[in-house]
Amino acid sequence: MSHILPIALILFAIYSWYRTRQKAAPNGTGGSIRNRDLPKAAAELGFLPGEQLDTDRAYPPDPRITAVREAVQAGNWQAAAEFLAGAGRDWQERDRRSSVLATEAVKDDSWLLAWRKERPEDADVALVLAESLIYLAWEVRGSSTARHTTQEQFAGFHRILDQAREAVAAAQALAGDDPCPFIVEIPLAKGLGYPHERFEEIWAEIVKRDPHHLAAHTSALQYWCKKWRGSYELAESFARSAAQKGTPGQLLSVLPLEAYFEYEIAHDDLEQDEFYKRPEIVAAVDAALVDVAAAAAANPDDWRIPPVRHLLASLLYWQDRYEAAVEQFRLVDGYIDTVPWAYRGSREGMIKAYVQQRDFSAAQVVKARRGI
Repeated sequence: MSHILPIALILFAIYSWYRTRQKAAPNGTGGSIRNRDLPKAAAELGFLPGEQLDTDRAYPPDPRITAVREAVQAGNWQAAAEFLAGAGRDWQERDRRSSVLATEAVKDDSWLLAWRKERPEDADVALVLAESLIYLAWEVRGSSTARHTTQEQFAGFHRILDQAREAVAAAQALAGDDPCPFIVEIPLAKGLGYPHERFEEIWAEIVKRDPHHLAAHTSALQYWCKKWRGSYELAESFARSAAQKGTPGQLLSVLPLEAYFEYEIAHDDLEQDEFYKRPEIVAAVDAALVDVAAAAAANPDDWRIPPVRHLLASLLYWQDRYEAAVEQFRLVDGYIDTVPWAYRGSREGMIKAYVQQRDFSAAQVVKARRGI
């Protein structure tokens, strides 16, 4: 009996190694390129070495965000108020800015409490307070799956979510035509297990105010996933519907790609190399390429674009479309805190997954250009 566990661990290690090899060499082509040649090819195409990759951001630092973080850490709530108000009626930017402030409030909410004391009926402070409580609840729960989360974590998670529900209701009462207080209820719906009918009511309030809000759709897709309150079929249906309603530049075409990715990572026995080459996924990638090109033409600095490019780069890699993959990697190289790399958990895991796909794609491109 004493030998069973070590043997099981060895078998699991072999299986994990095999899965890694499968991912490293699509279609068995990896054998034609030696592993030690991969970094050389990446360097030749101007890519950064792994140790220089930023695993804390998905895109270069925004000086405005850096400044407001420093201000609130010094207790300056007025800077936070000005920062959020500066988004105006750009609901996607308002959503991003409230998220930045809520994240800071989880670390230290003294400035937020001072802001609330001075402006108790302010819709902005109500939004940040509600969102910060939801973030706090998730921090207490942790990022592990349910079976690896303790009863104590679940108890604290639901206790704080109950407080957040009251704060969300208060923020929504002050919302007017702002969709953000309804968007922040989506993770609440996941955590507290809202039935589908209740979630549809929230969703109706969101799309009435902003029918093409990308972050809202991405968050809602998570609700419809099997791991939360839906199924693979419901998630894919929601994603397809969203993509059909969008126009080039709104980036909603990324929703089907996210749904396919969620399906793939939930199935350990699935071969990515075969799965991502399915005709409907290839067509979805093509649609997203058109979408992201339109968004970049309208605003090259659109902060929503890099996460889309990262997912596209990975899927193009699995589809053996290495020139197109390299183009996407080239446009985002340096900052990798986003899907699919963020699912690797650790900094080392993120870098390893990103570099492996990027460098293999680069090597294939260099090889093709040399006519080898």
